[in-house]
Amino acid sequence: MAVPDYQSVMLPLLRYSSDGQEKRFSETVADLAEKLGLTDEDLSEQLPSGTQSLFTNRVGWALTYLKKAELFESTGRGLYRLTTRGADVLASNPSEINIRFLKQFPEFVAFQKKQKPVPSGDVEDNGGDERTPEEVLELSYQELRRALGEDILAKVKAAPPVFLEKLVVQLLVAMGYGGTRKDAGQAVGRSGDGGVDGIIKEDKLGLDAIYIQAKRWDNVVGRPAIQAFAGTLDGNRARKGVFITTSWFSSEALEYVKIIEKRIVLIDGDQLAQLMIDHNVGVTEDKTFVVKRLDLDYFEDAE
Repeated sequence: MAVPDYQSVMLPLLRYSSDGQEKRFSETVADLAEKLGLTDEDLSEQLPSGTQSLFTNRVGWALTYLKKAELFESTGRGLYRLTTRGADVLASNPSEINIRFLKQFPEFVAFQKKQKPVPSGDVEDNGGDERTPEEVLELSYQELRRALGEDILAKVKAAPPVFLEKLVVQLLVAMGYGGTRKDAGQAVGRSGDGGVDGIIKEDKLGLDAIYIQAKRWDNVVGRPAIQAFAGTLDGNRARKGVFITTSWFSSEALEYVKIIEKRIVLIDGDQLAQLMIDHNVGVTEDKTFVVKRLDLDYFEDAE
C-alpha cells in the first residue's frame, strides 16, 4: 500500500494511544507502520530532500496538529500522552479525524490563524493526497530546480559547441577535479580530433587523468558513440573518461559502460543541468530559506 497522508494517520494515532500511557514517538512510528501494514518499500520512501522517511514525517505532523487541538500533550523529550479531551474524542467513536474535524477546537483554530495559507495540497480538503507543510516546501523547491534545469539546458544548447567543452571542464573543477581551472582549461582542445574534448586531472596532485567528451546533441547517444570514445581512451592509454551530452543515452549505451574494463561515466542533459545547479556553475543565488527545528537539548534542563 502507499504511505497514507498525514490526516489519514490521525485516527490510528489516537487509537494507538487510547490506553492513556506515555508514548515515545520513535516507537509510535514503528508500531503504527506495522498496524497499517506498510512494507519495507513503503517505509524506505523519503522526502524529496532525502532527509527523513515520508511516513515518519507524516506521523510527526499528525502528532503536531493533534497537540495543537489539545488531544495530545507533550510529556518530555520525544514523549507524548493522550489528554482527557483526546479520550473523549475517541469515546465518541469518530469515523475519521482530519483538519476539518479539528476545527471544532478553539485552540486549533487559533493555531491555524497564525499560519500562512498553503498554496497547494490544501489542508482544508481530505481527498487522500494532503501534504505536510514540509512536503509542500520541498516539492516546490524540486519544481523550481526542474524549471531552472530546463532553462539552463536550453541556454547550453543554444551556445556554440566550444562553450559546452569549456563548461564541462569548469563544472568538473567546481566538483573538485583538476586542481585549478587554469590548469584544466589548458587541456581543452589540445588532444586534436581524436574524440577527446578535454583532459582533466582526477585530483589536485594529478595522479590520474580523466578524458572528457562533450556533445551538444539533440538526439539520443547510442552505444557506437560510447564504443568510439572507449577506443579513444585505449589509444591514449587512459583508464577513465566522462561523456557528457545535452541529450540522453540509449539503454544499450548505459549497459555497455557497465561491462567494459574502462571506467566511463555518462552524464545526460538533465544531470548536467542539475550538477550545474548543485555546484553553482552558470547560476546565481536568489533566495535562501532555512528550515529550523526545535533544539530539545536546549530545553532539557528546564523540564
